[in-house]
Amino acid sequence: MVDGTGRTMQSQDAEHANAHANAHTNAHTSTHTDAQDFPRWFEGSEYMHRVARAIAKYGPIARTTLAQMLGLSQGAMSRITSDLIYAGVIEEIPGDAVTTGPLPQGFTPKTKEGATRRGRPQTALRLRADARTFIGIKAQGASAIAAVVNAHGEVVSSRHERAFPGRSPQQVTAALATLVRECRDDVAGTPLPTPTAVGVAVGGHVRDERDVTFAPFLRWDHDVPLAAMLEEATGLPCTVYNDIDALLVDASWFGPGVGLEAFAVLTIGVGVGYSLAVRGEPVTYPDKSYGLLGHVLIDPEGPRCTAGHIGCAQCLTDDAIVEQYAQMIGHPCTFEDFAADARAGMPLASRLTDRTCFRLGSLIATIANIAMPSKVMVAGESAFLATIGIDAVRDGIRRYRHSQAAQVEFTVVDHDWQLWAKAAASRAIVRYIG
Repeated sequence: MVDGTGRTMQSQDAEHANAHANAHTNAHTSTHTDAQDFPRWFEGSEYMHRVARAIAKYGPIARTTLAQMLGLSQGAMSRITSDLIYAGVIEEIPGDAVTTGPLPQGFTPKTKEGATRRGRPQTALRLRADARTFIGIKAQGASAIAAVVNAHGEVVSSRHERAFPGRSPQQVTAALATLVRECRDDVAGTPLPTPTAVGVAVGGHVRDERDVTFAPFLRWDHDVPLAAMLEEATGLPCTVYNDIDALLVDASWFGPGVGLEAFAVLTIGVGVGYSLAVRGEPVTYPDKSYGLLGHVLIDPEGPRCTAGHIGCAQCLTDDAIVEQYAQMIGHPCTFEDFAADARAGMPLASRLTDRTCFRLGSLIATIANIAMPSKVMVAGESAFLATIGIDAVRDGIRRYRHSQAAQVEFTVVDHDWQLWAKAAASRAIVRYIG
């Protein structure tokens, strides 16, 4: 049989076999790292890493389905998965004992009509959840929160939080190092392995997953080698990410974005954030973590932002909402005052909630019209407003969508800073798998 490139299926199998013969000699757990070399779970061919990544994202999954998804023969798949089982990366479980994971959008496994199953029962493959643990940290303006996460992206520790004594890089690093120590101690008395690496999420711009170049909430406007500083303080390999990108990757591997062709995250709260993934990978753009979406026009009659724009997406931030609410009720207030009134259904708060949610729907429609994601996830401190004014969100989406266009799918997640810490660990997991 010949594929679209003119190669025979036998020659492809030979290529796969050669690749895995080389990979088999190198299949072992990676233990060495230096300050610039983040560890990998195992050494092996690109095929082995592709299979491990697919199992992490779509497992539990059958070998036959996995082979079709990745375009590998059954023989090659059997050799690869055997190597991964031997290396302690994946495990085999009875296929009829678990619910299989999601599959890539548009992919349907092929079955032979009239075929009957022979031989041993079908089994499923999944990543060994407790073979490795990782520490995830979300650094905010005045504090940080941390948790230990297993290889499935699940929190397996208590919640750890620590305030920064100051916002200098040295003070922040010292506080983060204390959180790492607390997380290590948390799992020390359990069967779980000691953490392999640390992932840190910050609001701002990060270069090469190591250096923070801009972090407004930490008041950093210069280069800070945060990964190197934390590695020196803890002895663990560390990687640093933009917080919204981390949330995007976590959702694309372990949440509502798994398998989607395009998936977007939109956050509202102290600021407005946005990130887009295509086939599970964040779209890279050097300036995307500077909050550019926050100044997109969403309401020509909206309030003016500090930059002088009328009706831009900054009207969705907590400060803008508080300012609008204070004008409506005639006296100063806090966001917590507004949130309490909104949840209680107070008339003026409800009116502002609906107006805000309509604007949010307009922004979701703009994202859907331009980036064309399969789903938009709404997160952040103020995402709860979307659940209160869900009908207004839908009205805002419809206002800026063609009447015959497909309905925009969106999901709203409950805000918890531990989710952001978990997301930082998830990014470290993705990098560790390779």
